[in-house]
Amino acid sequence: MFCYQCQETSKNEGCTVVGVCGKTPEVTNLQDLLIYVLKGISIYAEKAKQVGINDAETGLFIAKNLFSTITNVNFDPVYFETKIKEALALREKVKTSFLAAYKEKYGTEFNEELPEMATWYSDNVEDFYKKGEVVGVLATANEDIRSLRELLIYGLKGISAYIEHAFVLDEQNDEIFSFLHKGLAATTDDSLSADDLVGIIMDAGATAVKAMEMLDRANTGTYGHPEPTQINIGVRNRPGILISGHDLKDLEELLEQSKDKGIDVYTHGEMLPANAYPFFKKYDHFVGNYGNSWWEQNREFESFNGPILMTTNCLVPPKASYQDRVYTTGVVGFPGLNHIEDRKPGEQKDFSKIIEHALKCEPPTEIENGTIPGGFARNAVLSVADKVVDAVQSGAINRFVVMAGCEGRHKTRDYYKDMARELPNDTVILTAGCAKYRYNKLDLGDIGGIPRILDAGQCNDSYSLVVIAQKLVEALGVEDINDLPLSYTIAWYEQKAVAVLLALLYLGVKGIRLGPTLPAFISPNVLKVLVEKFDIKPIGTVKDDLEAILAGK
Repeated sequence: MFCYQCQETSKNEGCTVVGVCGKTPEVTNLQDLLIYVLKGISIYAEKAKQVGINDAETGLFIAKNLFSTITNVNFDPVYFETKIKEALALREKVKTSFLAAYKEKYGTEFNEELPEMATWYSDNVEDFYKKGEVVGVLATANEDIRSLRELLIYGLKGISAYIEHAFVLDEQNDEIFSFLHKGLAATTDDSLSADDLVGIIMDAGATAVKAMEMLDRANTGTYGHPEPTQINIGVRNRPGILISGHDLKDLEELLEQSKDKGIDVYTHGEMLPANAYPFFKKYDHFVGNYGNSWWEQNREFESFNGPILMTTNCLVPPKASYQDRVYTTGVVGFPGLNHIEDRKPGEQKDFSKIIEHALKCEPPTEIENGTIPGGFARNAVLSVADKVVDAVQSGAINRFVVMAGCEGRHKTRDYYKDMARELPNDTVILTAGCAKYRYNKLDLGDIGGIPRILDAGQCNDSYSLVVIAQKLVEALGVEDINDLPLSYTIAWYEQKAVAVLLALLYLGVKGIRLGPTLPAFISPNVLKVLVEKFDIKPIGTVKDDLEAILAGK
């Protein structure tokens, strides 16, 4: 195996024996083969566009399956065996449609030679494992082309996660589905130069902005705009269900099916921001948030005592002591865990099994109490925009610091907690994603009633931070986003953070500090381009970075 798609990859070089995330070599290779076949589908889908065929079905299939290969989503080899079979069947379907349309349009058979991912086929599962060993990351020999291809693929994975979340809320964009084809097919084209790939990667950044905007519209259109909320972090004396991940539709259906059943529902990890949506506040048994970010779940799932529902990525291989209490759904999977099947058209998912399980469990063990603030997405912040602008113009707010992104195990991530503590009292932190768990329980006070930590929500709610920044550009009368009193020190872990980073680069944001390490998949030459064009830099010491940030550097 070889995998270096996440920040915690072994030695910041690549996992070659077993994934730091817990992914086995077998699963890694099956994921590589699945992506290989998805590239084959995309090759035909791109050809099909040239003869007038645009098929959203293939785009959705690619999105769901790219999502399944994101770090900490699915560890189940049987799942990937099944999806490879489905992908091969879909590829043949797209191929057949294209060949027929081509012949009808040109009056001759298509005879162009295509890359092997468009032609390789086997119905033997043993062949899947063998082929997966040779079609992974290292199949691209040139280090810089490999780096750019992987950067593009990881951006596409993040985009796929966002559009899958939007799709279940009846929002979709066929242009985004189409770009998945274009992006994957580009990674198979040996005629593309490094500059060509950089251009497509910037297009991926533009697509990431569209994807986050679409998901924001889906979430707020369905559940209302998040509003400033003091979120409970204590427990009540009733059995509970803990829901983790990002999927708000799953939360809605779980709450509806579990009301009046004598149990409570708590959020965990990236589901925390759901507590600020008006829609969910009508449920009396929706108690608040339990615990912290994804990597602490081995301890916190143990003490929760009740069943846990994993709706998206962030699953850590569970301990035997609570494995029977973990349920997966959607694209999430792990061998031996209970799995709740997808909803049928026009129906809800059936959460009766996890609800029945909860009724047999003890109430959660309290691990903390009190409240933490949330709900400061774009609508909430822009509703007091005049107050914010006045505070900037008066000098009460000297600087905004975006500390968004992902959490992780490394002790080096204390950088973000220490930075939050050291920032002077005239600075405001803008955050989204689980990176906030390093500092969101610190009491940093407020500036004239404006909290010094403004939590916009999940990682996809980074779009809110973009909108806030764009409105500040207008309100403060500066020329562009880089002229704002605004600094970026971003924490990354997995591929959705890559999509957010590409979105920021597309929007022209410069001077981003990225940590706790730079991605292993960025080659020295590609890094040089990013530094020269966007002034991307690694985080340093808190002391040095703080001095530079306050100086506007």
